[in-house]
Amino acid sequence: MPRHAFATGARPLMGVLLLLSSWFATVGAQAPRGAPAGGTSATRAAVMAVVDSAMDAINRGDMVRLSALMTDSGQVYAARERNGAPGFTMRTAASQRAAGQRAPIIERGFDAEVRVAGSMASVWLPYDLWQNGAWSHCGIDQFTLVQVGAAWRIVNLTYSVEQPPACRMHPSGPPPGHRPPPSVPPEAAR
Repeated sequence: MPRHAFATGARPLMGVLLLLSSWFATVGAQAPRGAPAGGTSATRAAVMAVVDSAMDAINRGDMVRLSALMTDSGQVYAARERNGAPGFTMRTAASQRAAGQRAPIIERGFDAEVRVAGSMASVWLPYDLWQNGAWSHCGIDQFTLVQVGAAWRIVNLTYSVEQPPACRMHPSGPPPGHRPPPSVPPEAAR
């Protein structure tokens, strides 16, 4: 997967506006706490099946397969802090496709929150990520999907790249054969 530098100049404002518009669309799709998540259980399951397929493609390093789950104008944003300053990178569905195959990873999502409003859906998915046999980071995957015909497609995937205590490890602990790094507090490893 190509590495993109942090946006500079006017691009950060445009990216922030796109990120905020995705966030506002997602917030608008969320029901108040305790209210139904919208859509039928079958619809929520169909949305989650696309997210599960995306996670499988990401874990296998298959960016062509990931891009096939996206709309043609789909985008992937990585939000992270670097040198004390927040920033992000952005890739399009086309650049995902062009990336082809990359090294497999272990990214495990958990405690998914699925919201559906008509032909729009969002999935908030905490995750942890292990790379080259070691802990890398954790964060949130935020998928925004739209219904295209009978299929659900990813229009946006924004994910945070963080370290505990800002996020936590998968509730089942490290993947088989892995140990938590010494820098992860015990409460983040649960």
